[in-house]
Amino acid sequence: MPLLCCGLSDQGLVRKTNQDSILINPLHKCFVVADGMGGHRGGDIASQLTIQIFADQLAQLKADDENKVPVLNRSIQLANKLIFEKSQQDAGLEGMGTTVTSLLIHNSKAYLANVGDSRIYLINNQKIYQLTRDHSLVQEKLNLGIYGREEAMMDKNKNILVRTLGFEDSITIDIFEYAISKNDLFLLCSDGLYSKVYDDEILDIINQAIPDPSLCSAEDIQLITKKLIQRANELGGNDNISVILALAQSKNS
Repeated sequence: MPLLCCGLSDQGLVRKTNQDSILINPLHKCFVVADGMGGHRGGDIASQLTIQIFADQLAQLKADDENKVPVLNRSIQLANKLIFEKSQQDAGLEGMGTTVTSLLIHNSKAYLANVGDSRIYLINNQKIYQLTRDHSLVQEKLNLGIYGREEAMMDKNKNILVRTLGFEDSITIDIFEYAISKNDLFLLCSDGLYSKVYDDEILDIINQAIPDPSLCSAEDIQLITKKLIQRANELGGNDNISVILALAQSKNS
């Protein structure tokens, strides 16, 4: 399945470092966003370790390997174990962790795995859908029906996570699959994007740039990626911002 893809990570306008890390692997059609947290160096190390483990695991696969999907679970479990161990061994890294959201496209299906509140969206037929579910205190309140989505955006505790890599020696991962349709556009991002640029505006930016996805070019995908990050910075840029876009050009090719 041919793909157009692009990814960028930006420090933003407030943070002194970029604790986000991303991975784009066109050979195996795998994409990852990790948003690190904890201490002066901890977040950087946690997110970078996660991306490196994904890269190492993918490097062990052959291009025609038919058993690629387990790499998502395996990489996340290994990353969690390594981050947890390092945080226990080094007092300067105590409390470090990271979110991770990952996408693997194989045989006309998208396989998604995530921990934390970095997200994967689907854009198709000029509509936007959040495919992943945040592992956050706010999401728990939404699940309980305490309030709705608009109220959730105003919650002062919206940054509190209930599940991340590195805080415990074992981790529960959300893993699921999705049958790809022609012109499906997948957006992976850290909360530095969606906490500033809400879903409707993300959709508007994409629809204006590519009104007909079948005519989309690599340059268009690059432009949208830059525009989304630019818009998050225009609205304050309070956090690191990571964006990956992957457009499935055909279902059966």
